[in-house]
Amino acid sequence: MIASEGEQVSGDAAVEVVWEPSAEDLTEGRVPLWWTVGPAGELGVLFVDRGKLRQSPYVKGWVGWTPESVCDGLLVTRHADGSMQRQAIGAIPTGTSHIAFLPDARLVLVEGRVPRGEPGSWPPNAMVLSAEGEQQVAFCIGDDIDVAVTDRGGSIWTAYGDEGIYGGHPQSAAGLAGWGDRGQVVWAPGGRLPEWPLAGFAAATERDQVWLAWYSSSREGHTFLTRIVPLTGEVTSWRSPVRSPDGLAVRGDRAILTRRHHNKRSTEVFRAELVDDAWTVTDRREVAVPGRVVMRCGQGRDGFLWLRTGDVWLRIEA
Repeated sequence: MIASEGEQVSGDAAVEVVWEPSAEDLTEGRVPLWWTVGPAGELGVLFVDRGKLRQSPYVKGWVGWTPESVCDGLLVTRHADGSMQRQAIGAIPTGTSHIAFLPDARLVLVEGRVPRGEPGSWPPNAMVLSAEGEQQVAFCIGDDIDVAVTDRGGSIWTAYGDEGIYGGHPQSAAGLAGWGDRGQVVWAPGGRLPEWPLAGFAAATERDQVWLAWYSSSREGHTFLTRIVPLTGEVTSWRSPVRSPDGLAVRGDRAILTRRHHNKRSTEVFRAELVDDAWTVTDRREVAVPGRVVMRCGQGRDGFLWLRTGDVWLRIEA
């Protein structure tokens, strides 16, 4: 039985059910695919007609569904005050793997992979839509994008997988990157990371800061939490207290991290504190959740971790 909105999950007072699709959202066989939480705490979920999708036999859950061709969809937005908004979205690219809100109610659609074009040229894989759903601009933000998140100022932050890092795109090669809303590079690591990245895991924002969790290419395979201050470009990294987290939220010197039991109805929830310049786990528990947990299940905003479990969205406060 699924808890109602506002109820708690598994007896844990810190895990709250926030939203699940209504019958209206699911009419015409719609499937909730890509999702995001905006800097103002708005949850956005993009639905596509199931008849326009194909499912990979090798990838479990919603991430295994992809459009067979360019298609239309329905963006359902739950605002922080609980009000709902529904908007038609046209011409969704087949390779879409992430969406994110930008200021002024704009939306960016991101394709995770991008083929190499002419030498020194890369086709667009990010498309910015206006509040009315009209395309404003398209540009390339690197190849093999594992994680994408936007901040309050309208920048886009990305972490890349190994095929992008070793695939020739200059920003992907650095492992992490920051982009303006017209495709300009606004931040690069510049040799300031403790090790070379190999994969991205999760992202969060806290006020004017951006956090990216990533895995290194070292033999030990360390996991790091990197904090970036967009206004100054300052970057600070710590060893993660949890290996390979798929959810992260930060509030001051406290953090919440999750690590999924893939395609199971449970997840590990870790609480951590920053003490003497090191993150330390202070509590760890397994939490039963309403739906199966798969890749791209978590996103952090201002001390709250939003967690997708099947087609139910939860929120955990740091």
